[in-house]
Amino acid sequence: MSAWWRDAVVYQIYVRSFADSDGDGIGDLAGVRERLPHLQRLGVDALWLTPFYPSPMADGGYDVAEYCDVDPRFGTLADFDALLAEAHSRGLRVLVDLVPNHTSDQHAWFAEALAAAPGSAARDRYLFRDGRGAEGELPPNDWESVFGGPAWTRVPDGQWYLHLFAPQQPDLNWRNPQVRADFRKVLKFWLDRGVDGFRIDVAHGMIKHPELPDTGLDKQISLLGRGELPYFDQDEVHEIYRDWRELFDSYPGGRIGVAEAWASTSERLARYVRSDELHQAFNFAPLKARWSAAGFRAVVDDSLATTAQVGATTTWVLGNHDVQRPVTRYGGGELGLRRARAAALFSFALPGSVYVYQGEELGLPEVLDLPDGVRQDPIWERSGGTERGRDGCRVPLPWSGARPPFGFGPAGSWLPVPGEWARLTVSAQEADPGSVLSTYRDALALRRQHPALGDGGLEWLDAPEGVLVFRRGAGFVCATNFGDSAVELDVPGQLLCRSDAGAGWDGVLPGATTVWLSIDDKD
Repeated sequence: MSAWWRDAVVYQIYVRSFADSDGDGIGDLAGVRERLPHLQRLGVDALWLTPFYPSPMADGGYDVAEYCDVDPRFGTLADFDALLAEAHSRGLRVLVDLVPNHTSDQHAWFAEALAAAPGSAARDRYLFRDGRGAEGELPPNDWESVFGGPAWTRVPDGQWYLHLFAPQQPDLNWRNPQVRADFRKVLKFWLDRGVDGFRIDVAHGMIKHPELPDTGLDKQISLLGRGELPYFDQDEVHEIYRDWRELFDSYPGGRIGVAEAWASTSERLARYVRSDELHQAFNFAPLKARWSAAGFRAVVDDSLATTAQVGATTTWVLGNHDVQRPVTRYGGGELGLRRARAAALFSFALPGSVYVYQGEELGLPEVLDLPDGVRQDPIWERSGGTERGRDGCRVPLPWSGARPPFGFGPAGSWLPVPGEWARLTVSAQEADPGSVLSTYRDALALRRQHPALGDGGLEWLDAPEGVLVFRRGAGFVCATNFGDSAVELDVPGQLLCRSDAGAGWDGVLPGATTVWLSIDDKD
């Protein structure tokens, strides 16, 4: 069986914002299918679809009301099957998003739990508890929602239920055998349809400390990925993934699980990708790395060392639907764009697998000035309008034309698309060999063809301050200048690709630029 995931390039599709086929302003599965040629030309190996299941959309579909169907806004199961079949015919694998930590409050399981008495089997599917205080009027503990405010909501009979996210997203009790059995059925439903794997949402959160102890902390979310919390990364969670791995391995073709997991140390994160657990875990360290040679070098060294301990490969992630887009994160404007292009080529050259969030191949910036009235992220509401939330990285893609929504669909779009994106459309960039899109296509084609790229190791080479240079295998070198000024490098070779779309290689590396070179292996 080919371990295809070890060096795959996976393209994340935020379905609502990718392509709208029917004119309702919301992206859908038929729209994704129509745009598969774009992904094939881009040169990715697989696509990951964010949730398209029936949902009240309290959190962009991550509040699932039915795990084995398609929300009518996104199409039908027949649309999904057609998309999957065509993707496979084009050599593209398909991963779907699984949301096992919580359901929607509109799910039949939760409706049954609310209708049942405290202590019932139906309530045991979730985490219901009596409150504290003389009349049970206080939450059971001090846990906070990731979206702000308390992580508990009281129901009319006086009990409270846990929701680590929005109140519309009650957490499941993964110590309940029925929950585990039902999700195994969900996995089989999609595996039997032919999906190639699952991105597992909040993979670190499904098991909570059995005593539900207080943390004694405020702003607990600030510890995510840095400290220990009694509701994240509990040891028992790994029992679930060992069971799932057996199921994945029982299917042909290399079906995989990818963890969206946060842990207090990189060593604990690596536990999710041990040989009998999941195949990949998102490596979020690059998202937090400061723009500097030292910052990126530390991330690479730590990531490669820890995954090597368990025989796994590392994933490289510069953006997703939950974080500010790289162009803006790296400074915005032309400087941010140069840095984002350089970071992309740097990550494409590293050992392991790469994830590309839709729009990165177009150099899209974060939309910071969305009108308050159109924002839909629960973070915006739960923070009382003090935090913008994640809508700015979820604005629909610009495909073609001179006016919004730039070919996203026949009519409008669920979030407004900035008028200045006319120069960033796919059609505008296709004809420009120096565009971000052309650079991505060229780099990903080289990545697929060059024997030194993908899985394997790397060797750091001596470099001036502010520059990182590494060799991959025989005859390939990547050099990135994290400074603002040009530097001279004593690295002879022939240019394969460069992030600034300049011509040739004369030994001078401009600021915020990455070059790929083919060198004589004796050098």
